[in-house]
Amino acid sequence: MDATSNHTEWQYSGSNDLWNPGTTVTSHNSTGNMGLIFDPVTDRAVNGLSIIILCITMVSLGCTMEVGKIKAHIIKPKGVAIALMAQFGIMPLVAFTLAKIFQVGPMEAVTILICGCCPGGNLSNLFTLALEGDMNLSIVMTTCSTVMALGMMPLLLFLYCKGIPNIGHNLPYAGIVISLIMTLLPCLVGIAINHWAPRYSPIVKKVGFGLLLIAAVVVGVISGITVGGTIWVVLSPKLMATASLMPMIGFLLGYIMSCVFRLKEGCRRTVAMETGCQNIQLCATILKVTFPIEVIGALFLFPVLYILFQGLECLLLIIVFRCYKRFKPVAVEKPVYLAVEDKVQEVKAP
Repeated sequence: MDATSNHTEWQYSGSNDLWNPGTTVTSHNSTGNMGLIFDPVTDRAVNGLSIIILCITMVSLGCTMEVGKIKAHIIKPKGVAIALMAQFGIMPLVAFTLAKIFQVGPMEAVTILICGCCPGGNLSNLFTLALEGDMNLSIVMTTCSTVMALGMMPLLLFLYCKGIPNIGHNLPYAGIVISLIMTLLPCLVGIAINHWAPRYSPIVKKVGFGLLLIAAVVVGVISGITVGGTIWVVLSPKLMATASLMPMIGFLLGYIMSCVFRLKEGCRRTVAMETGCQNIQLCATILKVTFPIEVIGALFLFPVLYILFQGLECLLLIIVFRCYKRFKPVAVEKPVYLAVEDKVQEVKAP
């Protein structure tokens, strides 16, 4: 999974500056990396830390899952099926549409598509809890979307990339599949710990959270020093607009879809969160590890921009929801009158 060893022979070609395997990488691309070069040792360190962050995240996520609850939703899969339709139907389409509307470059479009095709992230569970949604459905949905991503993500990327000029079959599908397998295995480890040794699950989650913060800070510092002035590529108006619109559109369309299928109110909020919240750790790992740094440039930091807007928009929705609950008018119970043995008796409505 090391970009410097597995993907050293790539070349940009054509008017859209895309890459082809088999020859040497040139220095020009659509991301405007302006000579962005990772020292081989630094590149391996960032790749390794990215993989560690992903594994820790997925083990911790697995420790929140219970086999019994997963079975219950599989037996009655209506909510999960609708949520999966929203996850893999809405977000890739939103990503592709925004890339076309803003007319971003080919590599930017691929970055946005990878983000849109990723499965749901573990932050959706926290936001679902804050919005008083169905936590069981949220956790099961995250699990199922992670498993299904092994087949759905490469398929969706293959289909949607046909709409981006000159990309063809150049995406590193093998590397993407390997990254997805690396996601599943730690998740299964976490599920096994929670099933056979549940007393250790809180410890794993706490230690994992601490290690995750340390690794994320180290990666952020190293990436910031290396990327330097080319960070403006990620902070371009087009990518900023895309990163801000994708989560909110996902939340709204996920909620609308669940309303159409008449899910309960709590399940609607859950589907909305699961639709708009992407697995940013997986997205960042795929972009950084699968693509050579000469190709991806500073765009591997796009998921950071996405999660920033995702968090802010979720916080806004949580505030609106809490205000609605606090100030909504209390329903007045109307008395019901029943005739009992020629007498009228007043009882409370159920």
